[in-house]
Amino acid sequence: MAHPDHHAESSARKFGGCPSDYRAIHNWFDATKAHCALPGHRALRHSSLGIFEAERVFGRSLTNSAGRDVPVRFVGEQHVREDCRRIPSVSDWLADLPLKPWMVNGMILPDTEPVGADPQAGWRAAVASGRTTLGFLDWLAMQAQRLAQDMDRSA
Repeated sequence: MAHPDHHAESSARKFGGCPSDYRAIHNWFDATKAHCALPGHRALRHSSLGIFEAERVFGRSLTNSAGRDVPVRFVGEQHVREDCRRIPSVSDWLADLPLKPWMVNGMILPDTEPVGADPQAGWRAAVASGRTTLGFLDWLAMQAQRLAQDMDRSA
């Protein structure tokens, strides 16, 4: 299936009602296309986890325009099966994911961030507590230097 509307039409044939009854659920499953317009976008929601997440977002069931209660999980399973021919787990999607250096190169962030909503707030607090006598720009440069050193040490 290529478009959420095709899935919605399929749901209406399968569960009754009209396609608009199901469109929001199918749009949700395919919303990840906005970030990756390749089949790999499905890794984010086309899984058993995604189906249960859809149930959390849309509720356990919906009442279609024909008055029938339809479990959201059934609609999600239909969508995923139509796209993947089965319901994969998250592990299925991630099993052969190539690891990149940035994925395993974490670090403990410093206790104070040099720049926030108000870049001078951290500097004012450091001056008030006697932790620095530097002017704002010198203090900011020193904070950036410390952050770079911390990143070098953790690499």
